[in-house]
Amino acid sequence: MSKDLTERFEKYADLIIKVGLNLQKGQRLMIRAPIEAVELTRALTAKAYDVGCPYVDVTFGDEELELIRFEHAPKDSFEEFPKWRVKGSIERAEQGAAFLSIAGNNPDLLKDQDPEVVALTRKVASEQSKPFSREYISNMRVSWCVISAAVAPWAARVFSNEPEHRQVDLLWDAIFQMCRLGEPDPTAAWRDHIDALERRRAYLNDKAYTALKYTAPGTDLMLGLPKGHIWKGGIDQNADGTTFVPNIPTEEVFTLPDCNRVDGMVSSTKPLNYGGTLIDNFSLTFQGGKVVGVEAETGREVLKKLTETDEGAARLGEVALVPHSSPISTVGKLFYNTLFDENASNHVALGQAYSVCLEGGEAMAPDDFARAGGNNSVTHIDFMIGSDEMDIDGILEDGSTEVVMRDGEWAFEA
Repeated sequence: MSKDLTERFEKYADLIIKVGLNLQKGQRLMIRAPIEAVELTRALTAKAYDVGCPYVDVTFGDEELELIRFEHAPKDSFEEFPKWRVKGSIERAEQGAAFLSIAGNNPDLLKDQDPEVVALTRKVASEQSKPFSREYISNMRVSWCVISAAVAPWAARVFSNEPEHRQVDLLWDAIFQMCRLGEPDPTAAWRDHIDALERRRAYLNDKAYTALKYTAPGTDLMLGLPKGHIWKGGIDQNADGTTFVPNIPTEEVFTLPDCNRVDGMVSSTKPLNYGGTLIDNFSLTFQGGKVVGVEAETGREVLKKLTETDEGAARLGEVALVPHSSPISTVGKLFYNTLFDENASNHVALGQAYSVCLEGGEAMAPDDFARAGGNNSVTHIDFMIGSDEMDIDGILEDGSTEVVMRDGEWAFEA
């Protein structure tokens, strides 16, 4: 590994440990990483110990093993799941550990596999992981952060027109750029950025819009917002009151829609990679909050199957606002990675809503959460709908309308 990359890993690790996780002295850290990210993982581990972490527990994964499973495992075995991993995560969460997930995936890994089996494995994993993912991650009870690492198959997809020997380096360059690591003081730059997101979030919370109206080519959507909804963005707090940044990079402010008050049509502006299938140029039609129509140039059956995962998979659980001029958007690349692509565009998500986005939501039973407008599902799938042609208006309680976005950009000062 080059000296330059080693130094950049040091900066990256410093940002993640001190800003992303805001790891506290005496706090344990759980890391999940692809085996290709071993050097970055070592830098992160060293940085964690330097700030007083007593123990870093690393789990490496090899996604090729998942492909081997699809190609060789018995077809009646795909409902099996290692429940002990969930139990271990819950045990660490109860001890106050922080959780870091490093994403670095081949977007085409399962493209030739049976979509029904892919959907089944995703559903089983979501269902079995829910005691941890919902109670500790979605409810922000623990500090957690998702970041990315450049791996060869992913780099080859993003930079397919570049020589093979340059692809991984180019992807690292893009990751570092989008994470603001080129700034003289990346930590200070991130704190300024988080402050800006906080101002946007506070403005929207003060407005307490009852709905958002989306207008763009192929999109004419009225999206209701439940009473007591809370806009989040940039930074959050765990159960102990420690702040952390769940995603690096992040450019969004987000909340939950009223899952029963979404009507009209919304069209995608970027492809959705789901389980190795690329779903492109698609649109969804909603009535009374539920998907009643699915169209797609490619991947329609997979998308339709996704909306049938459970009752909540056909309803929205998140609405997020991102200016078209975000640093990720200006790179001008499709990354086939939700962490990056969702931060380049306004987006929504099918499936589970974040209970922390509703006043008192963390304490609500699922049925009470649903009655308040929150969506329950085993899945949560983001897809991108924003562009430089999108206008968004906020509907106030008295029925009057205010401008929120024009031509994909913020239309108010904050």
